[in-house]
Amino acid sequence: MSSVDADGLGNDQTMEQLWAMKAMEHAEIHFNLLCAVDPRLLKLTPKDDLIYNTFRKQFPDFNIEKLVEKDLKDKEAKEKWRPFCKEFEHEIEDYSFATLVRIDSQQDYSEDNTILVTRIQFFAIEIGRNREGYNDSIRTKYKPKPRAKKVQK
Repeated sequence: MSSVDADGLGNDQTMEQLWAMKAMEHAEIHFNLLCAVDPRLLKLTPKDDLIYNTFRKQFPDFNIEKLVEKDLKDKEAKEKWRPFCKEFEHEIEDYSFATLVRIDSQQDYSEDNTILVTRIQFFAIEIGRNREGYNDSIRTKYKPKPRAKKVQK
């Protein structure tokens, strides 16, 4: 794989489409796992304990059941999240990649129930939801969806 200068790419539509496809694929896989496995037994990374404990130490009252966009995106929130995210720079591969997370933990991924966060924020929120029981009802409310077959070239 060759190294590509991100600044040289600009807003390349192909890159945006590839990112969107990858993000949606990640969301589908994640939701299918929640539909099929007891979320309390689900490990999202080898560092789940570290991520969860650090998250709850730094954000003890953060509402993960139903996210509020400003708590993740406004200037003050970004200042609070930045040190947390940077703490995992060498712990979690692609820690800063844009990732989709559900706003309401009781609902499926949809345009109205999705927000863009960094991968480490996604892990913190979803590991918390798994451990604190907010993802428990997914298995009874939803069934895994068949994934689209990849086209062979």
